[in-house]
Amino acid sequence: MFAINPFADLATIIPLDVIQAYVILMAILVVGGTIIDMIHKKSAKYFFAKAKAAEANRTRELGGGEKVGIAVQTALVDVATSGEFCNPKRRISHLFTMYGFILFLVATIALVFAYPTKDAPGIVSQLWYLGAAMVMFGGYWFWFAIRVDVSAEGVPWYRIVKADMFILSLLGTTTFGLLWGILQAMGVPVWTTVTLALFIISATVLFGGVLWSKFAHMFFKPAAAFNKRVIKADGSMENLPELGELTDPALQKRFPDIPEYMGTSPSYMGLGIKREQPKHY
Repeated sequence: MFAINPFADLATIIPLDVIQAYVILMAILVVGGTIIDMIHKKSAKYFFAKAKAAEANRTRELGGGEKVGIAVQTALVDVATSGEFCNPKRRISHLFTMYGFILFLVATIALVFAYPTKDAPGIVSQLWYLGAAMVMFGGYWFWFAIRVDVSAEGVPWYRIVKADMFILSLLGTTTFGLLWGILQAMGVPVWTTVTLALFIISATVLFGGVLWSKFAHMFFKPAAAFNKRVIKADGSMENLPELGELTDPALQKRFPDIPEYMGTSPSYMGLGIKREQPKHY
């Protein structure tokens, strides 16, 4: 069942050219929506203006090798392993969702363009189903148990706001896609048609709603992570002062409240927010 290319059977009902044109259209909508989002929110303009302003406060000039090293570190830590998530559950959920979506997307392109017939390698179809299942695992775990408004603020899981458009359309695309493939292989025509329609609607909202969802965020996030590492390495620190150690006499002289309230040898307080789960609603 999972080795069958679901798009091959679909091509017997809908012309293959139409299916391929739809996939290309979705790609155009993602690119176009991201560009319009950048223009509308002026995010790129703000990003470069902020980087330019930080140059005046940097204490050292980074060499080309250092920037390459920072780029590699950003790719491995912030992007590939989602190192910015301190909560291990949130991190695992995000990794399953991210890699599942990449797998699902790449397998879809392969099944539609490279192997549009039933003779497609079974492993490609299996990866398509696996990617969908990974997104569902990470996404539903996040939706029902990890979302901050659910886990920390006591908001019901079924409360939906505009910001949920991305995760819900992503879950809808993978869930209905998986069900459509299974029902089609089982030969259940009515429910196959229903899940196919819901699959198409969800995918259209996901890729066509970039301007109104967090889809474009995945393109800005690596650039922001790289810039964060650069400004720390060159000393600009986003135009914020480097306080240093609380036990430093010069710092205590500058901020007399430190020895007054914490003593001359204050211990490291740490990030208090991480000491316990925020469940005080």
